[in-house]
Amino acid sequence: MELASSVNFVLGILSIIAEIAVVFLASSWLFGFKIPEVLRLHALPLAFTAVLIATLGSLTYSEIIGYEPCKLCWIQRILMYPQVLILGLAVWGQHKGNRALIDVSLIMSLIGAMVAFYHYLMQLGIIPEGSCAAVGYSVSCAERFVMEFGYLTIPMMALSAFLFIALFLREKREE
Repeated sequence: MELASSVNFVLGILSIIAEIAVVFLASSWLFGFKIPEVLRLHALPLAFTAVLIATLGSLTYSEIIGYEPCKLCWIQRILMYPQVLILGLAVWGQHKGNRALIDVSLIMSLIGAMVAFYHYLMQLGIIPEGSCAAVGYSVSCAERFVMEFGYLTIPMMALSAFLFIALFLREKREE
């Protein structure tokens, strides 16, 4: 369990950093102030880094630590994992399709954020478990494997990553 505690702590800290960035970016968008140029210039690599960390974190939880993903976790994975390739192509490919790649990734991130938020509310007991509980071969979607800093579960970490990615991609689209 030492590994799980360390992974939870590191991913928890990274999630809090992502949440701070999300608040900052959302505030700049809502109130119309400019973000620092260094963030604007590195928006795409930052989004790619977040996708890569989220994917590696997810795989660490399931393949190394042994947490079985539920149905909603699989949906979030389906929306996160391909973005490693999509944003990797956008960052390193530097071709004319960057705008299309960014748009696809932005849509996937927004949908992923909605699924992660729904999943988080289910874990908190705000939304009933519904059909997720009826699955006999998968872990319950309401089960919490992680509760770091009193509020961070795996779906909240995913929500933080999806929003971070979406807001940095929005910055990149505005260029």
